[in-house]
Amino acid sequence: MKKCYLITASALISMTLNAPAADGAASFTKDCAKCHGADGKGATVMGKKLKCKDMTVEKPGDAQIEKAIKEGVKDGDKVVMKAFKDLSDADVQALVKYIHTLK
Repeated sequence: MKKCYLITASALISMTLNAPAADGAASFTKDCAKCHGADGKGATVMGKKLKCKDMTVEKPGDAQIEKAIKEGVKDGDKVVMKAFKDLSDADVQALVKYIHTLK
């Protein structure tokens, strides 16, 4: 019986740890891919126009990604990426985790 509980607990922990990456992928596809591209390279029409950096080469840190998501990105007075203020902290963390998987 203990073995059954252990297996169930392990499965639940695994699903919990992997869920944010899946949620991050869905959020990235919905909110980010139109500019950054599905692969994060920024090679879309909008990405080229806005001079999106290739996230697979630049490898921004967690704090930099979080700030860009929460506060947006400006080039002088021009907004080049809007802030996604409606995302929860968990959503932002899931996005950060997903962005680190891009190659």
